[in-house]
Amino acid sequence: MTEMTNREMLEYAAKAAGYEVESDHQGVFYIREGTGLQSWTPWNPLTDDGDALRLAVRLNVWPVRVFSPKNHPDTIRVQAGSEYWTEITEEEIFDDPFAATRRAIVRAAAEIGKEKND
Repeated sequence: MTEMTNREMLEYAAKAAGYEVESDHQGVFYIREGTGLQSWTPWNPLTDDGDALRLAVRLNVWPVRVFSPKNHPDTIRVQAGSEYWTEITEEEIFDDPFAATRRAIVRAAAEIGKEKND
C-alpha cells in the first residue's frame, strides 16, 4: 500500500462512500450526498469520530477490530474489511488511540475508493 496524503485519503474515501466532495482554499472538505439543493456539510473523518463511524458504516467496513500487539505497545492495529477490500492497517497510538482508529478507517475507505477508480 503506497502512502497517501491526508487530502488524497479524504478524496478517495469520499468517492468510495458516494459523496460529492469539495474543499476550500484552507483545505476544509465539504460533502453533499445525492443531488438537488442539499447543503454542503463540513466533513473530516480524520478528526471527527462521527464522520469516521458513518464512513465505516456506509462502506460496510467490517470488522473494525482495534488491538495493540504485545510486542509493539505504541502501535494500534485496526483490521478492516469489506466486500471490496481486506487489509490490516497500522497506526501509531502516540497519545490518542481515537485518532489512530479514525485514520485507519479513512485509510481503509481510501483504498476502497482507489480500487473503484482503477
